Amino acid sequence: MMTGVRHDDLRRRNRALVVTAVRRSGQPSRTEMAAATGLSNSTISAIAADLIEEGVLAEVRESGGGGASRRGRPQVALGLNPGFANVVAVMLTLNRLSAAVSDYAGRLLGEETVRLPTATLERHELLAAINECIATAIRRHGGGRRPARIALAVQGITDAAAATMLWSPITPGTDIPFSSLIGAEFGTPVTVENDCNMIALALKWRAPQQYGDDFFAILLSDGIGMGLMLKGQIFSGTRSSAAEFGHMIHIPDGARCRCGRLGCIEAYAGNYAVTRNARGSDERDPPAADVSEAELRALADAARRSDGPERAAFVKAGEAIGFGLGSLFALFDPAPVAIVGHGALAFDILEEPIRAAIARTAGGQHSGAVSFEALPDETPLIREGCTMGALTVVDREIVAPGTAAPANDAQASRIA
Repeated sequence: MMTGVRHDDLRRRNRALVVTAVRRSGQPSRTEMAAATGLSNSTISAIAADLIEEGVLAEVRESGGGGASRRGRPQVALGLNPGFANVVAVMLTLNRLSAAVSDYAGRLLGEETVRLPTATLERHELLAAINECIATAIRRHGGGRRPARIALAVQGITDAAAATMLWSPITPGTDIPFSSLIGAEFGTPVTVENDCNMIALALKWRAPQQYGDDFFAILLSDGIGMGLMLKGQIFSGTRSSAAEFGHMIHIPDGARCRCGRLGCIEAYAGNYAVTRNARGSDERDPPAADVSEAELRALADAARRSDGPERAAFVKAGEAIGFGLGSLFALFDPAPVAIVGHGALAFDILEEPIRAAIARTAGGQHSGAVSFEALPDETPLIREGCTMGALTVVDREIVAPGTAAPANDAQASRIA
């Protein structure tokens, strides 16, 4: 019931509905907007007029590609005004840092990338490198304009609510409040997220039919992580904002993991673990600092050629992933799985042992219905997840202040 709801609250909610629909649809007409939101044509027109005046939206006329089949005045669509605001997506992974500037329509304006020894940098050195990379990106690609939002994705355990990196295998620093430290430098709100969560968010934006309310996004790289989407929301705990799939125990007191513990899934399926096993090294040997894409490709090629130690290493990795997924399926039910990162280059070798292991678990009763997709390059997904996450926050906090997370409530009272 809408009784007692203030007119201003309904207006903000309807503004949020309009902006969210434009962001999801691209450049819809007012008629298409009315169908998508459930708002009346008059309400759409009134809200659109305000948002155009404020510089949030812009009218986009058809280029005339409709030919003679279109008569009368050209169709006028609504689009996001690219110049309304910029956001910066920052990605911090092992030995790599990047900062990408995007406009309000979500288009990439430019990106800066640097290599740095994350494992040996002191806390103040790491922060200085991040701030310098962001400043360079803003100067070169953002016209020096202060961004409306900065979103940092980091490999490791994060507290999204506190915008803090709690722990990461890529750096000795812990409990780093990146939000306040970076925000103070640029005068801009900063979010701190786990990189795998950003992958899951990007997949939901890219392919909502395939990756809808429930799915798993597993990052197979130097480390292993997971973004878990449940009921249309990113799963997070009360402190850690990520699903630490890679650090679930596969074999108690087993192989050495980068986290310092023994027997984690990552200690069998991370790039360093596959390399370690393919070379016949002791499973308790310290993990390699960095495994290149070329090195992993060479191991995969060798595994395809013969039934040797390289193939055995990938089979062992697939089993660890499969048993872990099977345990999750027993809790959450089977759902689509995206395998992302360099490890996906060998998915043709990994898939059979993954499926075989899942079938041996309680969650494997319907394992044949599980769909997998291999996406070897995680960087665009992390960037896109950060960018879209930042832009939707800008939508809420600047364009429609006071609204909650993007509402599916298209049945809200229709007041312009």
